[in-house]
Amino acid sequence: MNNKRFYLSNTDKKIGGVCGGLAEYFDIDPLLVRVGFLVAFFGFGFGLMAYLVLWLLAPRAPYQY
Repeated sequence: MNNKRFYLSNTDKKIGGVCGGLAEYFDIDPLLVRVGFLVAFFGFGFGLMAYLVLWLLAPRAPYQY
């Protein structure tokens, strides 16, 4: 069973950690996720809304000491 969960990133964030968290979850480059949000924003108009919803609803990753 896969216990992988999506969290906002504490380490790879520019604004809220959404793109960094998605990149960590899917194990891809964060730049690809950021470009995807920009394309969704400028091409389809929903990128900003999706980012804000994820930022507000997703939990912050637990800090590892």
